[in-house]
Amino acid sequence: MPEPLAGTGVLIRLGLRRDRWLLPVWIAGFAILAYSTAVAGAGLYPDAASRVEAATALNATASLVAVFGRIYDPASLGALSLIKYTAFMAAIVAVLMVIITVRHTRADEESGRLELLGGGRLGRDAPLAAALVISCGASLVLGLVTAASLAAGGLPAVGSFAFGLGWAATGMAFSAVAGVAAQLASSARSTTGLGIGVIAVAYALRAVGDLAEPGPSALSWLSPIGWNQQIRAFAGDRWWVLALPLALCAALVPVALNLRAHRDLGSGLREPRPGPARGRLRGVRGLAVRLQFRMLVAWSVAFLVFGVMIGSLAGNVADLLSSPNARELIRTLGGSQAMTDAFLSAEVGFMGLLASAYGLSAATRLREEETAGHVEALLGTATTRTRWATSHFAAALAGAALLMLLAGLSVGAGAAVVLADGAQFGRVTLAALAQIPAAWVVTSAVLAVFGWAPRLTGAVWGLLLAFVALGEFGVLWNAPQWLMDLSPFRHTPLLPLDSGDLAPLLGLALAAAALAAVGYSGWRRRDLAA
Repeated sequence: MPEPLAGTGVLIRLGLRRDRWLLPVWIAGFAILAYSTAVAGAGLYPDAASRVEAATALNATASLVAVFGRIYDPASLGALSLIKYTAFMAAIVAVLMVIITVRHTRADEESGRLELLGGGRLGRDAPLAAALVISCGASLVLGLVTAASLAAGGLPAVGSFAFGLGWAATGMAFSAVAGVAAQLASSARSTTGLGIGVIAVAYALRAVGDLAEPGPSALSWLSPIGWNQQIRAFAGDRWWVLALPLALCAALVPVALNLRAHRDLGSGLREPRPGPARGRLRGVRGLAVRLQFRMLVAWSVAFLVFGVMIGSLAGNVADLLSSPNARELIRTLGGSQAMTDAFLSAEVGFMGLLASAYGLSAATRLREEETAGHVEALLGTATTRTRWATSHFAAALAGAALLMLLAGLSVGAGAAVVLADGAQFGRVTLAALAQIPAAWVVTSAVLAVFGWAPRLTGAVWGLLLAFVALGEFGVLWNAPQWLMDLSPFRHTPLLPLDSGDLAPLLGLALAAAALAAVGYSGWRRRDLAA
């Protein structure tokens, strides 16, 4: 093996061992989601007429086209059933692969792990090469398992593999993007932000390009996520489009390796700007707010934009859900007789899941600060353990609550305008605020795990994924009631709200407080962990 790549195999084995739970859980989650969607689609759209009607309504709604893209074969069951996953979930796959690549490159440099390993026979390019092998390999496995799941769910095998390989190629392309970003930025957090920023730009290009009539404009062809849509799985299966993301990956890998040769270990080609000469932080609370602020701002903007788009769809619910089976399903999931209320309830509930993901991500900063050694330095001052943990935990709780407030205001405003009903603004906002206690339960679970088993803090993501699966497909799977009741989101009241809905909210708040108390108890007793 060439000297710059010496030790690559060892790093690959080490990386796979570290990801032995992370990757299988996420791959299984994508596979279960694909299988459930394939099975559910046949019941929602039983004949070609219902599929054409629903696809025509979706293609005629600009906001839905911007979010999910176009359906290029209205009569295709697979194209209609998987429209939400062709672009949106491809972006999620891209985010996952960015995180995996950063985890084994820039994050390992930041923690000092690569400097320690470099004391042995380790080539300069080995860490980057190993990270790309792991992320690209994980993308391929995810795509193949997803394809097999779709075929097992009853969809055509050829289209299933076109769809799965589209996800795989998209993941590979953004793994290479993350490899380049890891050379430019000087920290794991900024590298992740840069990679996700590229994904956001790609998604925006696709959204604008797909709005062009009669088909995608050149902007869609500038986006790797747009390429995934133009494979047109189940609607023609254009295999040649797979060459575009693979070519992008092949082009960016040498660029990343060349950039790596021009920087020192631990540094980035783009150095961070120096801060002000005099600090303005007042204690650990101000530090926590400063560390969380930029991420919260980005999430807030996304919630506002997404909320307005969702609210503007309230007037088109009857057209979008043309199948009787689809109407019955949304009533079951939304828990309301009114179609508009059921739609808004389901969408606000989905945004509650996203707010919980933010709270989880913000709370895991506790573990990141501990492993980076920052906590040890802070606790060497007059700062107590409880005060430090509360600073990040309170920031996570407040951020989740703020996001749901913004969700309620934006969805409510959009619904009030399109329905010409000012009362929607207040009632949707209240429904969004009712999602906060469930988000706090998930956030508090992070503190509980951090307090007693810090190495398993990241496993709470798997818990959230399980809650999502139960909420989306529990009814379709005929899951037992006791299992579905384990999800805090199951106990959140939906539209229309009434005074009787306060009891479950109080119960969720008490559950969050109990989990937080358990976490504080463990954190005060245990030693700092690496």
